[in-house]
Amino acid sequence: MRESVQAVQAEVMMSFLVSEELSFRIPVELRYAAADPYAVRLTFHLPGDAPVTWAFGRELLVDGVAGPCGDGDVRIEPVELAGSPGDMPGEVHIRLQVGGDQALFKAGVAPLVAFLDRTDKLVPLGQERALADFETHLDEALDRILAEEQSAG
Repeated sequence: MRESVQAVQAEVMMSFLVSEELSFRIPVELRYAAADPYAVRLTFHLPGDAPVTWAFGRELLVDGVAGPCGDGDVRIEPVELAGSPGDMPGEVHIRLQVGGDQALFKAGVAPLVAFLDRTDKLVPLGQERALADFETHLDEALDRILAEEQSAG
């Protein structure tokens, strides 16, 4: 796991579940940046395709380790491993969906918790608002968009 003063990054091996009978393990990059303190980015690269990045709430990942959550394009839920009693599930399913297309990943809880712990050290949960100056970022983004539209047309 790599860290900078402003970001945390980890490569986590996950199973990409194609069907009940077919899955394969791929490296998935998790990234969290203080510049966007509410979001986690998950990037995966399937052979023959361009890398795909999903951004979703860090709190969704935190909650998904403990119980099922998400009701939109991203759903996360813990999965108990057979024969492993205890409070902490052994794995987590992460379902990413766009229309009828979906990708389902299975990841171990331990690397996700380790990643989330590092994000919490960078920006403690509940303290995101102190770093997120959304009005300034929104104004800057709108200025860029307007400038691009004016130069294009």
